[in-house]
Amino acid sequence: MTVPMVAEGRVVGVLEVCWPYAVPARSVRVERQIEALAELCARTLDSPYVARPEDAATGAAQHAELVGLADALPDPSLVLRARLDEHQKPADFEIQHVSERVTRGDGMLLEAYPVHVGGSLLEACPQAARTLLGLLERVHATGEPFRAERMPLQLSATGVADVSLTRHGEYVLMVWRDHDEDARLAGLLEHAQRLGRIGGFEENARTGEITWNAQLYTLYGRTQGDRPVPLERLRDHAHPDDAVAVGRFLRTVLHHRRMAAVAFRLRRPDGVARHMRVVAEPVFGPDGRLMAVRGAYQDISSQHWTEVALSVTRDQLAHTEQQSAARNRLALQLQQAIMPPSHGSMDSSGLHIAVRYRPAQKEHLVGGDWYDAVALPSRQVLLSVGDVAGHGVQAATGMVVLRNALRGLATTGAGPAQLMTWLNMVAHHLADRMTATAVCALYDPSSRVLHWARAGHLPPILLRDGDGDGCELPVLKGPLLGAFEDAAYEEGRLQLRSGDTLLMYTDGLIERRDHNLRHAQDRLLAIARRGAATLDHRLDDLLTHSNSDTDDDTCLIGVQLR
Repeated sequence: MTVPMVAEGRVVGVLEVCWPYAVPARSVRVERQIEALAELCARTLDSPYVARPEDAATGAAQHAELVGLADALPDPSLVLRARLDEHQKPADFEIQHVSERVTRGDGMLLEAYPVHVGGSLLEACPQAARTLLGLLERVHATGEPFRAERMPLQLSATGVADVSLTRHGEYVLMVWRDHDEDARLAGLLEHAQRLGRIGGFEENARTGEITWNAQLYTLYGRTQGDRPVPLERLRDHAHPDDAVAVGRFLRTVLHHRRMAAVAFRLRRPDGVARHMRVVAEPVFGPDGRLMAVRGAYQDISSQHWTEVALSVTRDQLAHTEQQSAARNRLALQLQQAIMPPSHGSMDSSGLHIAVRYRPAQKEHLVGGDWYDAVALPSRQVLLSVGDVAGHGVQAATGMVVLRNALRGLATTGAGPAQLMTWLNMVAHHLADRMTATAVCALYDPSSRVLHWARAGHLPPILLRDGDGDGCELPVLKGPLLGAFEDAAYEEGRLQLRSGDTLLMYTDGLIERRDHNLRHAQDRLLAIARRGAATLDHRLDDLLTHSNSDTDDDTCLIGVQLR
């Protein structure tokens, strides 16, 4: 059995207790005896350094030597000594010396904080209770030095500094070097030059402050008095046809927290459209927390048109490659003809409806996801999402058949369960016997009642009574479309209220290879409960922060009752 020997908060050794026979059963009494023995041994080992008069003189000399070292350093520094609690562990650190660098030229510190000899470090720097105190305890206990760059520090005049902690006997020397504003802007400019050398930016994750350099204001067609555009709202300034690519970029940087780049068309306030490339990467502190997002924009308009010309030349020389890609392009064009991957919204019967469609990134993975929102002759509103199994032309054509069939069947006035029964017959009796999942809902504006049914699909999400309250609708009975010739479907009923938001989606939004579906659904529900200024921003945030990694098609409908 081994027990650490601790004296005045420092580990001075390890006590190992052995038995010449089988180890007896552990008991509280034996453990307390061994802990008491370890404490006695620690005091015995440590006593020569405090008991003898000559050692006290040595300690005084050591203190004087450390004070001289602190005053000779070109950076501000403090000499600290641990204040131990009843368990002989550091509860705070007493300031034994304040270097001349602090008291002489950097006197603002003395006016802003109670930094004085004999004072408490926690009083001088209250934030130390969360970060700095733990680092000091570790250095004091182990003797291992600690160094960190750009660390948040309340004692620093700018709030950020390079910090060094080293133990010298019973004392700890703390040294820091401030990062002034000029150095920060110079570093930002250097960062922009490394990534693109046009327009640089930095978004502080702790304060929310956004910094642009002059070139970036020029690129955006703005003056330096205008408010910078947050990276998360980049979609609002990009061409609608580039929304999918911009969404993937934002998701990689802001959710997965990895460096990413994307080319897009920037729509400026003066009407000028430019082809841009933006590169961004997250910056983490010594504790692994996100501190900032930095990046650069580059105007690539001339490069874009050069690439277009080269692309045309390559297409003329690559006839065989064109033939092999024809089927994939046909599937993508067919899918986009029904559901373009741009923003779409409508207002009908007191509902505000917004839709998003994100196709697979690889053309050969184009699938059969669909969405639909249409006002019927009966004045009801049909809402549906679905997913045909498979990829390519067969899945895309199957999607068109089922989507159009559902539209036609809905004009009969039948309820969602009956519509699913008929749609199952359509899927089952097709030549290739496709299978698909779907959710179908009919909203009656006169009663504000929503009737819905599902066929093996994920249930919708209802957000009610503010952004923080949301849940999945019940899992109604209903098998896959096309799986069985005779299938019965259960129908649900939901009374909607003003302000309710309903979300319907396909599994491409949440599927992951390393987690089960239930875990992914819970993650999506947590994201959906976050606040959002508008329905469109809520859908954009879901696409950005969703946790899927299968590169599958994604359909998403948001319905808000006014």
